[in-house]
Amino acid sequence: MDKKQTSPELSQAELLPAQEEQVPANLSSRKRQIDSDNDAEPRTKRATLKPARLTSKNLALFDEMNNKKASDLTDESQSTKTTSTETRASFADFAYENGILLPPHSRPPTSLDDIRRQHVGSRLLKEYDDEGYRREFNRSFTNAPQDAGYNNGLSAPQPDFVEGLEKQEFRPFQVADHIPGAALYQDDPYSLTLPHITGEWKGRGKDIEEAELQSAFDGAAMVHARRQALAYMGKSDPPGHAAITTFATDGTTLNMYAHYAIPSEEDEDRLEYHQYKYASTNIKDSYQGHKEGRRGLRNAQDHAREQSYALKDQLKEHYQQQLEGYHKQQRSSGLHPIAEGVPTLPVPGTEPLDDMPASPEAARRWSGCYYHVHSDGALTRIDVEDERD
Repeated sequence: MDKKQTSPELSQAELLPAQEEQVPANLSSRKRQIDSDNDAEPRTKRATLKPARLTSKNLALFDEMNNKKASDLTDESQSTKTTSTETRASFADFAYENGILLPPHSRPPTSLDDIRRQHVGSRLLKEYDDEGYRREFNRSFTNAPQDAGYNNGLSAPQPDFVEGLEKQEFRPFQVADHIPGAALYQDDPYSLTLPHITGEWKGRGKDIEEAELQSAFDGAAMVHARRQALAYMGKSDPPGHAAITTFATDGTTLNMYAHYAIPSEEDEDRLEYHQYKYASTNIKDSYQGHKEGRRGLRNAQDHAREQSYALKDQLKEHYQQQLEGYHKQQRSSGLHPIAEGVPTLPVPGTEPLDDMPASPEAARRWSGCYYHVHSDGALTRIDVEDERD
């Protein structure tokens, strides 16, 4: 079900309160504020239908009234982010059955000490100058594989915030063709791919527990995709290692979570997705709390960016090794390597091989046989006639 759209500027303002509230204004600014505030006070001695003065204060109040009316009209019809038939209780039940564990039942990750050091680091996040790393707001993961274990019976995740690399950054490796769910969005050449951080936020006074539940689902989706990417290379994270981060906030409290998956103790064939809350900060009641929460959030974003680039580099390196191994095997077997993207030349007296694929991942047909490329770059010759038998 579609969610109410959330403006990035509004969400950031709600998440990170303005610092001006903590610092007294100078006298002249305060005088102008008092003069402006007087325009918004009840005027018992004036005619009630007299137009209000065209001041910035009154315009802001007018916009606030209109926005509140629009919000009230959509709150009831868009109160959930799952589907129209999914209530919060049923969603939580499905998540539990799929092995998604909330913080009270999640174990600390083995990398907890590193995560906490990262959280309290002194550096602040700067604006990224790389165009291939960006963010999306309130967009459903339309390319998530169905019934992948963590999402059986559930609609696709739709976090309020997600940040990651574009699919184009993985070229020439066609990541979406080899790793199910790596790219978040269908039919989008610039889809975010294998992100490592998402966020959920509610308005002040809303239920942060709902945001926490949705963060658990978002985190499980990212953990699943990362596991698939590592498995493609024959790798895996150390047991209990958390590389995925999510956050949830209601404008007052900011919670940070670390996510990972390990087999269940009762059933080794069943994965359990852990969501461990490693930090909780009141970002509203004090300027110090605001600074700590903002620092922790920005450090988490920085860490997620590092994880995204590291995984991308591993995948591209693995692809290059496969390609080099394929060409080496062809040279040692006396076959001419097939150049990617270069059409084959016709041989006199034979039918042209118009349909011969140039990609090393496709079937290599050559003189009535093709070669299967293994993960270590080795080739196995398979005769077409033998395969038919």
